[in-house]
Amino acid sequence: MNHDFVHEGRPGRVVFAAGASTRLPGEVERLGLRRLIVVSTPEQAGLAAELTSPLGDRIAAPHPHATMHVPVAVAAEAVARARETGADGCVAVGGGSAIGLAKAIAKETGLPIVAVPTTYAGSEMTPVWGLTDADRKTTGRDPRVLPATVVYDPELTLTLPIGLSVTSGMNALAHAAEGLYAPDGSPISTLMAAESARALTGALPRVVADPRDVDARSDTLYGAWLAGSVLGATTMSLHHKLCHILGGTFGLPHSETHTAILPHVLAFNLPAASRARTALQAAFGAADPAEHLFHLAKDLGAEMSLRALGMPENGLETVAGQALAAPYANPRPVTGADLEHLLGNALAGAAPA
Repeated sequence: MNHDFVHEGRPGRVVFAAGASTRLPGEVERLGLRRLIVVSTPEQAGLAAELTSPLGDRIAAPHPHATMHVPVAVAAEAVARARETGADGCVAVGGGSAIGLAKAIAKETGLPIVAVPTTYAGSEMTPVWGLTDADRKTTGRDPRVLPATVVYDPELTLTLPIGLSVTSGMNALAHAAEGLYAPDGSPISTLMAAESARALTGALPRVVADPRDVDARSDTLYGAWLAGSVLGATTMSLHHKLCHILGGTFGLPHSETHTAILPHVLAFNLPAASRARTALQAAFGAADPAEHLFHLAKDLGAEMSLRALGMPENGLETVAGQALAAPYANPRPVTGADLEHLLGNALAGAAPA
């Protein structure tokens, strides 16, 4: 075969182990950071304070104000806070909301990020940032927002509610799945994506069966790490485009929306992406990856109806219009009729067709 591809390696240090969060002081010292702003959501302020308390007077300020989809005003407030405290680094504790806000700070100030993920979102492994303003979500890539160090501790995910564990894992799986048919994929990203899909679909039922199973949580976080790495190295397609629109325009919950949309996008794209289909068939052990994923998510308790997640009936035309207005990579062309069919099934929570 005539191989012709570009693979961009991603810098950064990953520390992965049960109990790894106790190594946070050493990782901060390794980077030479002295004044840190600590970013989290309000709900995880206590955990962030607990994990960073050993840092003592290195903490310049806690900033527990992260929120979903990183609104522009929230980002501006965080940037101003980092500057006024003279911070030389940022610790982000949490999922995509906290890490997304840390990225907004890094984008404007260049401060290095130490990320301590508590979900399976995968944002910590990417140079992708996102901001929401006036019901539109804007994303971009900037090497400054890629965390300098990521500390993965499966024990921090033990208290992640089962429902969110499932949808966060499915969110990660979306990165791997779209990476398999990305136009700029490489043999390395393909291997990582296939292994991620295998690990996530194998581990999530075990997490649901026993939420305190550290091995199951570790396998899920491992799959999420690989999926995030794929997301950072490749171009995402129709699935991520639709989820960004649904989240930015209608405020739909992030991981739940990814979960509800993914089987439908795969049903549409995989007939035109034979290698991706074959890889997912092997990872899932199923002839129809889209149908298998729909029923797996549903059986694990995920809500598969966009209507139930807050999508208005009259919003489909808005989503389709935005999706068709901006070009993006995808294995097959997308028409308004395609989107009407795909989104209609997702709105109703019907199986993909």
